[in-house]
Amino acid sequence: MTLKPAFLPVGEPQIGEAERRYVNEALDGGWVSGEGPFVARFEAAMAKRVDRRHGIAVANGSVALDGAFAALGLSPGDEVILPTFTIISCLTAILRAGAVPVTVDCDPLTWNMRAEDIGPLIGPRTRAILIVHIYGFPVDADPILNLAQQHGLFVIEDAAEVIGQTYRGKPCGSLGDISTFSFYSNKNVTTGEGGMILTNDDALAGRCRDLRNLCLSSERRFRHEALGWNWRMSNLQAALGCGQLERLDDVCRARRRMGARYRSNLATCSGLQLPVDSTDYAQNDYWVFGIVLTDTAPMAADGLMTRLGGAGIGSRPFFWHMHEQPVLHRMGLFTDILHPNAERIARRGLYLPSSAALSEADIDRVSTTVLDILG
Repeated sequence: MTLKPAFLPVGEPQIGEAERRYVNEALDGGWVSGEGPFVARFEAAMAKRVDRRHGIAVANGSVALDGAFAALGLSPGDEVILPTFTIISCLTAILRAGAVPVTVDCDPLTWNMRAEDIGPLIGPRTRAILIVHIYGFPVDADPILNLAQQHGLFVIEDAAEVIGQTYRGKPCGSLGDISTFSFYSNKNVTTGEGGMILTNDDALAGRCRDLRNLCLSSERRFRHEALGWNWRMSNLQAALGCGQLERLDDVCRARRRMGARYRSNLATCSGLQLPVDSTDYAQNDYWVFGIVLTDTAPMAADGLMTRLGGAGIGSRPFFWHMHEQPVLHRMGLFTDILHPNAERIARRGLYLPSSAALSEADIDRVSTTVLDILG
């Protein structure tokens, strides 16, 4: 009897000895809540890593965005420009802040937003730009930062998918007025769930710390001058994060090796657009290895995903862009918007197993299966 090969998931966290030691230390010390010492330690370590003065640990990456926008004090009717090709957490944070989202299309090769698409959309109501780095490759940020400076706009940087990555030698997460990270289980640093807000601005950092902890008064704990949320990260999560951060460089190197092997294996497949490997401002970190099926391929992304699943290989579709989200159409948003680049890659794009723990044999198995399916 021939045994079926083990199922290969899209992502799989790596937990080492340091993580186990720190979590046990937190348990032994009795600190399991958000008041424990590992929270401040993790905040300081992440802030140092990305060259920020302040880190504010929170419950997940989505509320990190909520906190960042809430701290900026946007007014109803203010406009925020963001990429249409992103996860919906980016847009819902704008809506919850009372602002109006304005979407831009993505570059067909890097899958990121571009300054040349942003400029024409800046108007008298524009207040901020949300930069979102996609799938391990950074946005070309300097032209966008220059636009923001010219027009007096805030810049929020969502660096959830580029932990450990750099842009022109600067850490991703160090750009703009305020930045956010997610530490979900598939990220380069994971705390299971969890996120962080980072900034150099003392006032913004103070507001974010207040908002994540119910706006408890420093003078009288249960007396409130403002309303906040409970977005705290637990000491156990932060302990895990401290250990994860110590292995970040190894994880990034492993993902680059993974990306290089996929590229070599799939280079001859004419039906695939492979991710950009490098530009003059960044090298791809391959947080995930995304592929886009060309117009000559015999199927779209959903067809390939079904065939891969039948072969015991996990995959995920690309983001479904914001301007075609049914829930947003029902709210009267984006009813006459077209962004052809995002529309195409959303339908024809997917990503393959991309864990830093993948062996060369695993990568070769996935590659061979893709090539066999596409003929």
